[in-house]
Amino acid sequence: QVQLVESGGGLVQAGESLTLSCVASGSIFRINFMGWYRQAPGNERELVARITSIGSTTYGDSVKGRFTTSRDNAKNTVYLQMTSLKPEDTAVYYCNAAIIPSGPNAFYEYWGQGTQVTVSS
Repeated sequence: QVQLVESGGGLVQAGESLTLSCVASGSIFRINFMGWYRQAPGNERELVARITSIGSTTYGDSVKGRFTTSRDNAKNTVYLQMTSLKPEDTAVYYCNAAIIPSGPNAFYEYWGQGTQVTVSS
């Protein structure tokens, strides 16, 4: 019923920038937090960024100062602006969100399918 779809991944060189987008669609009553995780081959999934419904943000230590997350509540969309990219940032980036679907009186957590970001040196 509820779906998250990421876009904007690709191949870039170290030092360049890239912006990811994630759109939530379906029967949605309210969205709480939205955020981004990433996972590289052989590694655990790690928090990249999270943003609450009123704009409070949290960042993982490895990206703080380089990445910025924002959201457009009218469009049910969250963004991840990545600058000064490093080869270590190469991973699949996943969008996630806590959403109250139309009907249920509780939040449920949803995940997108992921988008590949590759940074060459």
